[in-house]
Amino acid sequence: MGILNKKEENKIENAPAIFQWAGALSGFQKLLVLSITFALIGAGYYFFIFQPKYEKLNTLGKTLKTKKQTLVTYKAKAKILPKLEKTLKKLKEELNYAMAALPNEKEIPVLLTEISRVGQKTGLKFNSFQPKQEKMKEDFYAEIPVSMVVTGRFHQLAHFFDEVSRLYRIVNINNIKIKSTDNGSKLNVTCEAVTYMFVNKEVSTKKKKKGKK
Repeated sequence: MGILNKKEENKIENAPAIFQWAGALSGFQKLLVLSITFALIGAGYYFFIFQPKYEKLNTLGKTLKTKKQTLVTYKAKAKILPKLEKTLKKLKEELNYAMAALPNEKEIPVLLTEISRVGQKTGLKFNSFQPKQEKMKEDFYAEIPVSMVVTGRFHQLAHFFDEVSRLYRIVNINNIKIKSTDNGSKLNVTCEAVTYMFVNKEVSTKKKKKGKK
C-alpha cells in the first residue's frame, strides 16, 4: 500500500504544473475553477459564435419581412394593372380624339372659311368677320377668337348656330348680343366664334427664338 502511494506521488510530481496545481486544490476550489472554465467557454461561444450568427439571422429575418411586404405590394399592383392599362388606353383614345378636334396652325384658315361658308349657306349676311390674336391657354392649345357681326332672320341664326355646333372641329359661340332691325323682321347679332388650335410647344419655342434673332 505504501509502494502504491509512492508511485502515485511520483506520477503527481512528473505531471504538468497545471495538473499539479489542480490536484492541490480543495473540492470547493476545483468546483469553482470548473464553473469559471465553463462560464468562459460559454461566454466565448456566445460572443464569437452565437451572437454573430444570431445578428445575421435577425438581419436576414428583417430582409425577408421587407421582401414579403414588397411582394404583397407588387401582387396588389399586378391585380389592378389590367384595369390601369384599360384606363390608359381609354385616355389615349380620348386624347387622340381631342387632338383631332384641335386644328393645327395650317388648318385654321380653312376652318374659318368653313364657318363663313356655313353662315352664307344659312342665308346670313356677314357685316364683319374678323379673326383676333390667338390666346395661349395651356402648353398644348390656344384660343382663336373671331369677332362676327351678322344679320338674318331668327330661324337662319338658329340654323347657323346648329351647323357650327356640328362641325368636326371645336367651335364655340360666345358673347352673343342681339338687336332687332328692319322693323323687327331681322336680327343683328354681334358674337364671337372661338375655335381652338393645337400648339406644338417645341415648335412654338423655336419660332419665338427665331423671331428674337
